Amino acid sequence: MKRLFSILAITCLMAIGTVNANATTAFASATATVTSVTQDEVTASEDLSFHQELKKRFIEGGPGFMGIVLLCLILGLAIAIERIIFLNLSTTNTKKLTQNVEDALNSGGIEAAKEVCRNTKGPVASIFYQGLDRADEDIDAAEKAVVAYGGVQMGQLEKNVSWISLFIALAPMLGFMGTVIGMIQAFDKIEAAGDMQPSLVAGGIKVALLTTVFGLIVAIILQIFYNYIIAKIDSIVNDMEDASITLMDLLVRHKK
Repeated sequence: MKRLFSILAITCLMAIGTVNANATTAFASATATVTSVTQDEVTASEDLSFHQELKKRFIEGGPGFMGIVLLCLILGLAIAIERIIFLNLSTTNTKKLTQNVEDALNSGGIEAAKEVCRNTKGPVASIFYQGLDRADEDIDAAEKAVVAYGGVQMGQLEKNVSWISLFIALAPMLGFMGTVIGMIQAFDKIEAAGDMQPSLVAGGIKVALLTTVFGLIVAIILQIFYNYIIAKIDSIVNDMEDASITLMDLLVRHKK
């Protein structure tokens, strides 16, 4: 009988231990799940709060200067994107075009080479066409046509780029102007109250600093696009100059 009670007691203890272990495992799993969900919610809350904070700071900066700074950013980005698309479409494989023009000159003459240029987009092909169009006169006339039309194409590449540089200079200047006006307003409040209290000047100083920060951010963004555009223009211009020299050499050999 005692042995039976001993067996039953051991069995009950083992069952209780199993239940406790399962409960502990379930509790740990539930805790981990809750922790994971909480972390996800905190992360989502942080992501959401960043946008809310950005919107809040923009509104606190004041609709006057902040709206003008935002307008500078929108117009500058619009011009920059348009220039980037235009420059990418103007990029030509100069080596391939030169080889095609040379093959056309050797096989079909000037007209065949001009047809190759007509079927190719970009300023390099346009310069080739102008030079080939004057090839029947003499080399000097062809060279003058290439140089003149090269200047025209360069003007097309640099079109509206000066507006981007204007917005780059204008955005931080507007921010600094907002800073000065905010400081003036802060000192006006001090003068009206007749007492130097932090609460009186905190709002004006905060607005002043916010306009400066947003103006500098706009200038930095546009400066990156501006430098890329200038580098792209320089690359295309170098290709135009190299292609012009190559074209003159091709015409001289073809005349012989």
